Amino acid sequence: MSRAAQGRKLWLVGGGELVGQFHDAGLLDELIVQISPVTLGAGQPLLPRRIAFAPLQLISVQRWGSAFVELRYALPKPAAS
Repeated sequence: MSRAAQGRKLWLVGGGELVGQFHDAGLLDELIVQISPVTLGAGQPLLPRRIAFAPLQLISVQRWGSAFVELRYALPKPAAS
């Protein structure tokens, strides 16, 4: 997919597992989380594995109306192995 984008930005929409797979492959540089205050009960964590504890850097917050926000985080590239 990165090759097909030819250096342009990619936007993925999916759950935490998809985000985790791209993070594990070193392909994420930004994480956008949109939050609406709706309680759905018990469920899965938002982000799986170690990405939940990566040193995220908040780069922006945007508010829509009185209830909805979008948080943007920069993600450092994982160390080369």
